[in-house]
This record gives sequence, structure tokens and C-alpha cells, in this order.
Amino acid sequence: MFDTVVIATDGSDSASRAVDVALDFAGKFEAEVHALYVVDRGDVAASPDELRKELVDALEAAAEEALDDVRERTEGSVETAVRNGRPGTEITNYAEEVDADAVALGTRGRHGDHGFVLGSVAEAVVRRCDRPVLTVRQLDEGEVAPGDA
Repeated sequence: MFDTVVIATDGSDSASRAVDVALDFAGKFEAEVHALYVVDRGDVAASPDELRKELVDALEAAAEEALDDVRERTEGSVETAVRNGRPGTEITNYAEEVDADAVALGTRGRHGDHGFVLGSVAEAVVRRCDRPVLTVRQLDEGEVAPGDA
């Protein structure tokens, strides 16, 4: 049922938990794993001209570090890719290109008067992607995941 799983990562703590959950999920189905990092060129365009080259280099280094982290956390093989553009759009497009059966990514949920709100990238993927999307919330400090207690 789930032969190909795309894991979108940005190297953050939120993405780290999503990687763990997604690798477990993919393992249960013996699915092919694709790890994707999207360099948000909007961040680059908004930076001063004299800093753009350094920023691009830093973002590309962060991409490789995040993808290496996914590779190191699984015993199986992982196809990796780095894309440039708007993260929500690029994740959705990549999932279509590799004919993914599911997409997994972390959220940067916020708590408050409006309750739980997905991060903007996760929300964009959930709204636009025609594949099942697994969103994984980062745990608060001291919080234990169900089943880990």
C-alpha cells in the first residue's frame, strides 16, 4: 500500500521527530524512502546583495547536513534531493514526480487562544498535496509521545 515515502526535512528539531516517525512508518511497509530538503530562495532574495552568496552556501550546507542525518538514521537506502523554491510547492511537486504514496513532515505547531495550528509549510502541503500527508508535531520539553510512556 505504501511503497514510496517522501520525508521533507529542514534539519530542525520538529523535522527530527518527523524523520523518526516517518522512517518507522516506511519500515513497517518496507517502503522506498526519499528525503527532501528545500532551500527557500525567498530567504535568499530578501537578504542584502553582499550576503547572498554566503547565505546560499550556508543553506546548501544545511541541506546536506539534514539529508546526511536522515541517511544515518536508517539502515536502508535513502534517495535524497535538494530543491530550490517555495517549500510547500516543491514538496508537493517532488511527491508527484516520484509517485509517492505518502509524505511526512514536521510541524511548527503553535499553542494559544486558537489552539493547535500547523506551520505554514505543513499547512501548504496538507492543502495542496493529493497524497496522504503525515504531519508530526514536535513534543514540548518533558512531553512523552504516546506509546513511549
